[in-house]
Amino acid sequence: MDQGTTPAPAPAADHAGAAVDQDRFSAVVGRIVESVERVIDGKRAAIDAALVCLFAEGHLLIEDVPGVGKTMLARALAASVDAEVRRIQFTPDLLPGDVTGVSVFNPVTREFEFKPGAIFANVVIADEINRASPKTQSALLEAMEERQVTVDGLSRPLPGPFIVVATQNPLEMDGTYALPEAQRDRFLVRLSMGYPDAQAEQAMIRQRDTGNPLAELRPVTDAAEITAMIRFVRGIHVSPLIEEYVVRLAQATRVHPDLRLGASPRATLQLVRAAKVWAALDGRDFVLPDDVTDLLSPVFAHRLLPTRTALGRASNDEIIDEVLSGLTRRVAVPIASRR
Repeated sequence: MDQGTTPAPAPAADHAGAAVDQDRFSAVVGRIVESVERVIDGKRAAIDAALVCLFAEGHLLIEDVPGVGKTMLARALAASVDAEVRRIQFTPDLLPGDVTGVSVFNPVTREFEFKPGAIFANVVIADEINRASPKTQSALLEAMEERQVTVDGLSRPLPGPFIVVATQNPLEMDGTYALPEAQRDRFLVRLSMGYPDAQAEQAMIRQRDTGNPLAELRPVTDAAEITAMIRFVRGIHVSPLIEEYVVRLAQATRVHPDLRLGASPRATLQLVRAAKVWAALDGRDFVLPDDVTDLLSPVFAHRLLPTRTALGRASNDEIIDEVLSGLTRRVAVPIASRR
């Protein structure tokens, strides 16, 4: 494997002109984690998944039963960053224009003026996204992929950085609509919060008995610094063999007998971006195969559609395990190198 032909990227600079290197990246990440953990107890894996989405320029889908902290995680992450934050409560009567914005006639100027919707923010919390109709859900498609909104034939760019943190209840719960495949494919990671352990739940009782810890959170970074950190992560090295490995994994899902829809090319690209962040969170400037396999299920599972015969017999996570083990038997796992 190539051991020295790829030059190291120049450190990204933030709004103050200082370079963002690995030490600074780790320091800011540490502050964000510490801030969020004041509100979310015992859920470090969920916090790490949220950070992957933030720095990989992806979107996060949190799915679980009510009351386990889905919205609290989204709000804690937003409160830790000094940026424009909007929350959209998705309900059956929510209209697409409430999300994207509408043109309103001004009787004084006798012209139509655009009134931006809640999507025009750095962090958009889409709470209970699957309680809105599919028509309203589709209002997010262009924004999540192209980071712009088109209203009345005019496209308007969204501010950067831009991340949608959506929560949804399981489909078996009353009043929910299934997210369409195109919508799910735009989420980088889907995670489940799960119930807290006994110790964390007991600590939560003590914290919430005297006040709301979320109200006490203060930003520990800002949008400009997050943007600089995103540029830093882009420079993490991915060897050609790792890229080939990711492509083989995606292609294996497309021919698996239990799947009628495998991972899309968008999923392939997003897995590589997520692996770069995973490497940076571990203090490395290059991606390992373990970075890919650690994130394979969170990035791929929600995008896959099983066949009718496979429904109820194997979960998407189990199918991904089969894909991974099958590919490992046929192809040697690449040995990643530094530059």
